This record gives sequence, structure tokens and C-alpha cells, in this order.
Amino acid sequence: MNGILMMVIAIVVLSAGYLFYGRYLEKKWGIDPNAKTPAYELEDGVDYVPADTNIVFGHQFASIAGAGPINGPIQAAIFGWLPAFLWILIGGVFVGAVQDFAAMYASVKNKGRTIGYIIEEYIGKLGKKLFSIFCWLFCILVIAAFADVVAGTFNGFSADASGAVTKVAANGSVATTSVLFIFEAVALGMILKYAKLNKWVNTAIAIVMLVAAVAIGLACPVYMSLGTWHIIIFIYIMIACVTPVWALLQPRDYLNSYLLIFMIGAAVIGVFVANPSCNLQAVTSFNVDGKSMFPILFVTIACGAVSGFHSLVSSGTASKQIKNEKNMLPVSYGAMLLESMLAVLALIAVASFAEGEAASQGLLTQPQIFAGAIANFLSVIGLPHDLIFTLINLSVSAFALTSLDSVARVARISFQEFFLEDGDTSDTMPAWKKLLTNNYVSTIVTLIVAYMLVKVGYAEIWPLFGSGNQLLAVLALLACAAFLKKTHRQGVMLWIPMVFMMAVTFTALATTSINLSKQLMTTGLSLGNTLQLIFAVLLLILGIIVAVQGIKKLTEKEDTVPASAK
Repeated sequence: MNGILMMVIAIVVLSAGYLFYGRYLEKKWGIDPNAKTPAYELEDGVDYVPADTNIVFGHQFASIAGAGPINGPIQAAIFGWLPAFLWILIGGVFVGAVQDFAAMYASVKNKGRTIGYIIEEYIGKLGKKLFSIFCWLFCILVIAAFADVVAGTFNGFSADASGAVTKVAANGSVATTSVLFIFEAVALGMILKYAKLNKWVNTAIAIVMLVAAVAIGLACPVYMSLGTWHIIIFIYIMIACVTPVWALLQPRDYLNSYLLIFMIGAAVIGVFVANPSCNLQAVTSFNVDGKSMFPILFVTIACGAVSGFHSLVSSGTASKQIKNEKNMLPVSYGAMLLESMLAVLALIAVASFAEGEAASQGLLTQPQIFAGAIANFLSVIGLPHDLIFTLINLSVSAFALTSLDSVARVARISFQEFFLEDGDTSDTMPAWKKLLTNNYVSTIVTLIVAYMLVKVGYAEIWPLFGSGNQLLAVLALLACAAFLKKTHRQGVMLWIPMVFMMAVTFTALATTSINLSKQLMTTGLSLGNTLQLIFAVLLLILGIIVAVQGIKKLTEKEDTVPASAK
């Protein structure tokens, strides 16, 4: 197997998945191009803002494509390239893209409400409360981790073993470019809203801004410490979380989507010109270093195959920007398949290195391995290796940064939804509820907790991220299946993915809980392992409760259809 053959297979499978299975789902569920979408019906200039397909696609793709589709396949390569390759393609087409489309579809049909509200409407209030708590805590973990990762890529200084501090030019350039992106996004937002230019003119303006920011970043790196960047990033998130989406979120993601698509395009070209050989075994072993292929492979490769976090973006932010129901398929299903393509590229990248070769070149992290491989591919046609390496690192950093304010906005909404009930208005709510559901208060509370987690050490519970993320996928699929059943739409295509992901998630959480419990009874646990055990047990209990409630709803006879979803 070589890189070109893997790429051709991926392109054929993913394209066929969109053209045939995606459109099959669209036909089965029913799309009404004449329906008034929530973006228009509830337009508020903050969260509900109608946007063109390419803009919402840019937001969706930039938000869901964090570092996950790069990190996951590279980590899962310990089991061989074949299991990872098959899971990316099969999972992407039949599980991940289906979840993303179903979550967006259910949300648009329910006034742009989140998966939490879908659970309340079609499963029960207890399920919604539990989901809101879990979603908020999960998002806080993601905010803490991504903020630390982004700050690390911006950190302008590095210390060696002797304590000598040196400047890191590549990080300084990434920092400058990323900050410029934010200011350019505000300007672009004004142009998109008020100038009313042709979309091709808007595209040209966005590309010019993008190139200018990269050029200035490479020429004028900014050097600040990790702690300083932590503070700056959290201030930015706080502002972005309450700013109207048209003023920052939409144009920033629109800009970054071009950078990310450029990176994927460059990587694909690199594969075709270099045709790297596959230096990984097809299959190594079912058990590697104490890790079992089931469920670890399916928890490790989340983004790129299926990720519960995607359902939060599909139903939390993107669904509120859809102008026409016919835009949902390309925005949700299409964005997920493009992410699957990125995951395949990451797999080809790690497979191109012989054993120990990446480490010998100083490529120690997954993003560095990816950037190094793509730079190696493109150097075949004479492109400067160092420049390509820096640009790919910039793109990977953009993945994490663009996910940050989206997940923070979802966390803010989840915090508010925990306290809100159907029918609550500013006139009927008590003072304490008005305070806690205020956009600014809920944002500040969320970010204070996330910042504390950064400083205390999110790494202690990060090993549970994969299981928690896939549990989100289970709950999203369950909620969407209940919605489709109760609105008399065909939802059987969600059952197999849902049951499979239940098996994956509950096995992973149960295995973690059992192993940590055994360690507790023998040698004792560290603080980090104790936290992992507590969180693993809580996640397992939460998942079982909501799953039982959902399955009951799916198996009972129910003829009532909420008027809003008809």
C-alpha cells in the first residue's frame, strides 16, 4: 500500500458517501427549502444570524476540525494502518457524518435548539438536566486543554536542559498571524454584513487578508511567555463568546476555513507528488502495550470518524445560522467527510516515517509529525521545507483556536440551559435565574472554572476525554433517533451506530473504572488517578441513566408530535 492508493480509495469512498448515502438521508428525512429556518424566525443578531452556505460551512468545519483528526489517527497507528483506515472511512460515512447531519436537522426542526433541549423534548427533563451538566463540564475540559495547546503554540520562548532561554521564531510567527486573523475577521464581518458584495468578491477579500496576515506573521513574530498568552487567550474567548456571531465567529471561521482547506489541498498534492510508501504494518496486534483495539481504537480516533463534540456545534451554533434547509447536508455531512479526509492524510503522514525516524528529526508531537511529513512531501517539488513546516503548524494552531470560542459559546449555552425551563421569560424568571442565565455572567463563570483547570492541571483527567467525547455521540444519536421516531420520520439508520458507540463507550469507561479500582485496592491511587476514577464512574452512571430513558422512549408507542417539529 502506498500514499496515492490510500488517497484515491479515500476520495472515492467519501465522495460516494456524500453523493449517495448523504442524499439518501436527506430524502428520507425530508428537506423543505421553503420552510422559514430558525435563523430568520428567531433572528437576534447575536446567536441567530442567517448566513450563506459557504460561511456556515467555514464555521462548522473550522469549529469541528480541531487537532483531533490529526492526533487520533497518529496515536491509533500502533494497531496498524488498516484498522485505522477502515474506521475513518466507515465511521466517517455511516456514523460521524450521520450524527452531525441528524443533530443539525433535529435542531433546525426545533427552533435551533441544542441537543440538550432535544433530549428534554423527546426523552425527558431529567435527561436534559444530566446532559447539560455533562456538556458543560466536558466543554470546560476542552476549553482548558485547547487554550493551553494554543498558548503553547504561541509561546515565544523555550528553555533547554541547562535553563538557557531562546526565542522560538516559528511560534512567534504563528502568534502574530493568529492575532491578525482576529482583527481581520472583525473587518471582514463588517464587509459581509454591510457592503453586500458578490460572494466571489468576498472570497477574494478573505484570501488577500489571509495571505497578508501570514506574510506579516512570518516577517514580524511576537514573543510573549506562556502565562501571558493564557491570559490573552481567555480574554479573547470571553469577548468572542458574547459577541454577535456575524461580527467575529462567522468571518473568523470563514477566514480560517480557507487556511485549513489550503492545508488539506497542499497535503493531498504532497501525497500525489511524493507517493510516500507505507512503513506501518497493516495490522500489528489486537493488544498493544496493554491497550486493546476494542474499544481503544474507536475512542482514540474520534474526530475523523465520529465525535460527540460535533453534535454540540451542529445544534449549538451552526443550526442557528442556516438560511435554507437544503444547506444542512453540505454544511454538516459535507464538513464531516472533509474532516475524515484530513484524518486519512494524518494516517498517511505517520505511515511515511520508518520506525524511530520522526523522533530522530525532532518531531515529537502529533502535529509536528503531521507538519514534518507534509513538508517532506512538498519538498520533492522544491518548496522550502522550513516554510511549509511553519505554515502547516500555523494551520494546525488555527484548528484549535477556531474550536475554542465555539466550544466556549456551547458551554455558555449549556450552563444557561441547565437553569432554563420551557416558557421562561425575563418577566417571569426570579432574579437569581436571570443572573445565572445572563450571557456575561454565564460566560465569566464558565471561563473562570476553565482557567483554574488550566493552572491546576487538566492533564489529570484528560485521559477520559476520548470516552467522554464518544459518550456525547451516544447521547446525540439517541436524542436524534427519538426525535425521528416521534416525528414519524425514518430513524433506523441511527440504531446500529448508536448501539455500537454504546458498546465502545461503556466498555471503555467500565474498563477504566475496573482497572483504577484494582489499583486503588492494591497500591493506592495518585490524585490524578483518583480524579479519573471519580469522573469515569460518574460518566458511566450518567450515560446509563440517559441511555435507559432514551431506549424506553424509542420502544414505547407514541403518536404525539410536537407542533414545532412537524
